[in-house]
Amino acid sequence: MRNPLADYVVEIKPSGIRKFFDIVSEMKDAISLGVGEPDFDTPWHIRDEGIYSLEKGRTFYTSNSGLKELRMEICNYMKRRIGVSYHFNDEVIITVGGSEGIDIALRAMLNPGEEVLIPQPSYVSYEPCTILAGGKPVIINLKAENEFRLTAQELRDAITDKTKILILPYPNNPTGAIMEKVDLEAIAEVIREKDIFVISDEIYSELSYKGDHVSIVSLPGMQERTILINGFSKAYAMTGWRLGYACGPKEIIAQMTKIHQFAIMCAPTTSQYAAVEALRNGDADVEMMRDAYNQRRRFLMNAFQEMGLECFEPFGAFYVFPCIKEFGLTSDEFATRFLNEEKVAVVPGTAFGDCGEGFLRISYAYSIENLKVALERLNRFIERLREEKR
Repeated sequence: MRNPLADYVVEIKPSGIRKFFDIVSEMKDAISLGVGEPDFDTPWHIRDEGIYSLEKGRTFYTSNSGLKELRMEICNYMKRRIGVSYHFNDEVIITVGGSEGIDIALRAMLNPGEEVLIPQPSYVSYEPCTILAGGKPVIINLKAENEFRLTAQELRDAITDKTKILILPYPNNPTGAIMEKVDLEAIAEVIREKDIFVISDEIYSELSYKGDHVSIVSLPGMQERTILINGFSKAYAMTGWRLGYACGPKEIIAQMTKIHQFAIMCAPTTSQYAAVEALRNGDADVEMMRDAYNQRRRFLMNAFQEMGLECFEPFGAFYVFPCIKEFGLTSDEFATRFLNEEKVAVVPGTAFGDCGEGFLRISYAYSIENLKVALERLNRFIERLREEKR
């Protein structure tokens, strides 16, 4: 029988995040610090709106672009949070999570062989989505000494005559790094000069602990060349509702909508009604959760300092990215031993790109109680590793 599979799909590696959690799910007394999912329930008033929409029989398709009311609320949110105006009718599309937005943006914009610049370490889907869209991923290896921020020189050095898109993943998963306004201004200058486009993944924009998040869209000349990706999973603890959105130039959004129309039809209707409530009345919930994450972030950084574990201070998302190079183990070896010996799951840095070697991603989207137990086990584990080296 002939091979039923597409070679280029077979060659894509599966996510490096999942294998540890298939093990930990069956391991008694194990603690997982790996999944990037808030431990908060979706706020009740948001759930209640979803329930109400079901009670009212609002179970039909919405328009392909999404509920008009939701698109209008997204435009209001963009105006008050980043000072940028979008038109709800043709510059916004509601997607099935931010991940679909990334996928259809790449598919709408890329011709075969065009290059996409992907700073790493970063979210696992950028590279495979680029390949699936017919593009060529070009990796920019970020450096710990720069706090994993993308510099203008690194960007300039990576651009060729085939470069079409830069993916800008800040606040960053897995490092927790942010880009401040001065960093973005330098990047924007290169983008305008070289006439390329940006997909700005801002799913963690509400989880910034060093002043308000700054979007590259708000800088001069950038709105017309940027697709902004965001969603409800992280800020509003709505991961299972599977809802995101993209804002951008109408000619790009129109083509994204066409792909979305044929592949998806529309995002879940119940989730869209709930999201309207989230945007209208959810600011206090976001602030409460952000404060809780910030407390956990400071708790972890203090614990790492006491352990003598090197880790730059992250100011975004809900991840820390400690360095484990001193122990002479690869990231995968460290994570595997830590899971087997202390029953704590973390993610090897290499799951997010080769330059993540020597680092681990640890999520603090978990209770302080769980974090305390996990850190006690981590301290015991690294003391044992240091003893082995003596």
